This record gives sequence, C-alpha cells and structure tokens, in this order.
Amino acid sequence: MNNNKISMRRIRGFTLGLLALCAGAQATENGAPTTAVGVYDFGAGMMPPATANGTLGLRTGFYSANVQRNSQGRAVDNHLSLDVLSIGLAYLRMTDYQLLGAQYGFGAVVPFFRMDASLQVPTPGGPLRLSADPFRLADAQIIPLILQWSLSPNLFVNTQLQIQAPTGDYERSRLVSPGLNHWTFSPAVNATYISDTGFEVSSSFQLDINTRNPDTHYRNGVEYRHEFAVGQHFGPWTAGIGGYYYRQLSDDDAPDLTRGNRARVMALGPALSYIAPGLPPLWLHLYKEFDARNRAEGYTVALRVSHRF
Repeated sequence: MNNNKISMRRIRGFTLGLLALCAGAQATENGAPTTAVGVYDFGAGMMPPATANGTLGLRTGFYSANVQRNSQGRAVDNHLSLDVLSIGLAYLRMTDYQLLGAQYGFGAVVPFFRMDASLQVPTPGGPLRLSADPFRLADAQIIPLILQWSLSPNLFVNTQLQIQAPTGDYERSRLVSPGLNHWTFSPAVNATYISDTGFEVSSSFQLDINTRNPDTHYRNGVEYRHEFAVGQHFGPWTAGIGGYYYRQLSDDDAPDLTRGNRARVMALGPALSYIAPGLPPLWLHLYKEFDARNRAEGYTVALRVSHRF
C-alpha cells in the first residue's frame, strides 16, 4: 500500500513536471493570450447609447488549433489538439454623466469556456498523451471606467480600463484551465472612423499587465493587442476584412525559466456586421492565424449580439 502511494506520488510529480515543460515551451503560462482576442471589429470606437437599464450582450466564439509554433516559427512535434468554445455574457451601462468631456460608462463580462485539449510529450518510457476537457466558469472581467468621445459626426473614440479577476475554475495539475489564477489590468483605446461614403476603419489597442500566479510563481510578460477592421457600409450591413495582431512586449518570469518565451501571432479574415433600427445588432467574423511564435496557431470564429433596455 505504501509502495503504491509512493509510486502514485512519483507519477503525479513527473506529470506536473511535464506540464511545466509544456508551458515553458510556449509564451504565457497557459500558452494563449491572457484576455480574449478577436473581440472588436466594426464599431470598436462606439459604445451603445445611454439607456435606463443598459445593454446586454452575448458573445460566442470558437477557437481551434492543431499546431504549436516555436520561437523560430517551426511546428512543434507534440500532436497538439486544442478546441475552445467560449460563451461570454456582457453588461454595459453608458450614462449621461460627463468626465473629461466624455460620456461615462461601466460594465462587466462573465465568460464560460468549454476546452478540449490534448498533446503528446516524450518520456523515458515512451510518448505520454495528456488531455483535459473542462467546461467551467472563466475569469470575470470588470470594466469600472469607459469614456466615450464623439469627436465629430465621423470619428468616435473611447478608452476603457478592464480588470480581469481570478474567479474562473483553475487546477494547477490540469493541462488547461478556464481560469488563470492571477489578476490582469488592461487599459484600452478604441477608435472608429466612418467616411461620408460609408467607408469604415476601426481599431482597438490594449495592454495586458499581469500579476503572478501564486500557485506556480509564474508571471506573464506584458501583452499587446491590436484589433482592426476595414469595410464598407451597405444600408444596415458592413462588410470587409478584420483581424488582430498580438505580441508580448516583455519576458515571462518564472522559476527555472531560462528564456523569455515572448509570443506573437497575426490573424486576418472576413468580417460582417448588421445594425438596423428595432433589431438587435450583430457582428460576425472568421479569422485565420499565421506567423505564430511560441504559441498555438489556428483559426477563430466569433458572433456577437446585443440588446439595449
């Protein structure tokens, strides 16, 4: 009995070591951006108008990847399979209060992740297949500050401060977890320009500043994200191309981490939105990632719908 317990401890310790090595082979502790990418496309600089009860939003996204890239952009031979279904419930409340010449608002997002991940790692006894498929609450995001400026009939700018709290389900020994077990502070600036002929350019710029995971003592480097969309308005429709550029600006910091593990990736694809009076607005895009370094490379599709009260 004691020998069995000792063997189980050794196996568990060996598996945890493999998980640490897997994390060390890619940037950020979980090998993906800390906050969701592919959130903003058309209308990024425009918040909903002030209403008595605010705006509810639903965002569903699906991310799939079957390859992990190293620091040279070469595929890692680990038979990676990663599928993530995200469902986010958002609440935004814009008010008539003015601050710094802008309309003040606030909000919150509660996401749920269905994650299905597996990979293969070499061991002295042969390849070991690791997998996990949690469906749990992810880290909630509080937005205590939204400032919206309408600088002209064609130009709209807003700035936000988002705080991501470690409320999600997290297990240190699990291959993937919806929760990250650390805080993240994310300032963002978003802008939209629409010409008199209906041509739109929208952009979102965000930094993610992370605290340390107290269970693993791992701290992700500062992350930068630029999301964008360019398209033409046709009545209630807007169609064009969108995407994002993600890059770590500073090294990760963790015990026994010998290199910076900075990640980057680019994504492009078609984007579409529909906004008509009396109907819930919707946004849809499909992006393909490329030029990845120190992270997975795949594709993502996302649909957003909102309703004002």
